[in-house]
Amino acid sequence: MLAPSAPEVVTLGCRLNIAESETIRQLAGANVAVVNGCGVTHQAVKDTRAAIRRLRRARPDAQLVVTGCASEMDRAAFAAMPEVDRIVANAAKLLPASWGARPNALPPRRQTRTFLGVQNGCDHHCTFCAIPQGRGRNRADPATQVVLRVAAAVEAGACEVVLSGVDLASYDDHGAGLATLLERVLAEVPALERVRLSSLDPAAIDDALFAVLTQEPRVMPHVHLSLQAGDDLILKRMRRRHTRAGALALIDRLRAARADLTIGADLIAGFPTEDEGMFANSLATIGQGQIAFAHVFPYSPRAGTPAARMPQVDPAVVRHRAARLRDAAANVLSHHLAAQVGTRQRILIERPGDRGHAPDYSSVRLDAPSPFHPIGSVAVATITAAAADHLIGTIA
Repeated sequence: MLAPSAPEVVTLGCRLNIAESETIRQLAGANVAVVNGCGVTHQAVKDTRAAIRRLRRARPDAQLVVTGCASEMDRAAFAAMPEVDRIVANAAKLLPASWGARPNALPPRRQTRTFLGVQNGCDHHCTFCAIPQGRGRNRADPATQVVLRVAAAVEAGACEVVLSGVDLASYDDHGAGLATLLERVLAEVPALERVRLSSLDPAAIDDALFAVLTQEPRVMPHVHLSLQAGDDLILKRMRRRHTRAGALALIDRLRAARADLTIGADLIAGFPTEDEGMFANSLATIGQGQIAFAHVFPYSPRAGTPAARMPQVDPAVVRHRAARLRDAAANVLSHHLAAQVGTRQRILIERPGDRGHAPDYSSVRLDAPSPFHPIGSVAVATITAAAADHLIGTIA
């Protein structure tokens, strides 16, 4: 456990929350404990409440501050929790003044991988999602500011930067999209070794972004898609903007253009009205799309969303379907990893020094740390074996 005087931040939810928590951790003062919660589903709100209670038990003397979507959407309920001392609005949680810090108070902080939020909010109003209530309309950080933040992260020691957002593929800085932002980052920060992206809406991947994803070697060959389902009727009821065939065609095009690219996807199990046939289509999508990295979410109704008013699937069935989706993705991952044995991979060395990730996001365990490749550096490793969920390698 951290020393009582050290700030502590508990993060729930997406990569954007992870990115924001890194900033909060640097701004929060001594003896402050923060829960940066998620409100995208009813379960996420329950998890946020549970995290608050756990953190209060662990840090009884700290000032406990809550921020994030859950408390933004139901401020009165969270403020009434006896464990909570203060709530910081979502729109203010990255401001130094919210934490009593001076402006421009972010010190350099060495990290192997840095998460940077560059886009916030969403305009699409999917029927299962409460994000517009918690984060508002789509808006982008200015590209010039993003470039400066990436350069600062690299100067502080980051080899890899993950650009994150609620609806990242819809990034729009006065007409300049995500592809333009990536091109500027890569051109103006030549010391940056690796770039990753958080989840992308398939419908928003235009030709320019496709070209950067498939042709730029410093953009890692790992595309995580916000699929949510693999059945057209369920996608329509979700109010998504892609079809099953369109998503699979995009995956095929990505792989044809970049053979070493892996696919991840967000998938919801047991969306309202989903029957066995609809679920079978989603399940088959994992195999057809060779989706190795699946983030599977059992559907839970979020009050105030249209999906919460639709006919619900039995919770036991939802959990069973989620497990089957995870098993299918684990099978794809296992076969993918087995095919990597004998290859040489550039591994970002992560704590505690005997592990990291290959460019395609495969997890790698090293047989021994290397004194010549410290944490945060990139080393070439020969892959000697594959377990069910990770590779085993030796630094060359």
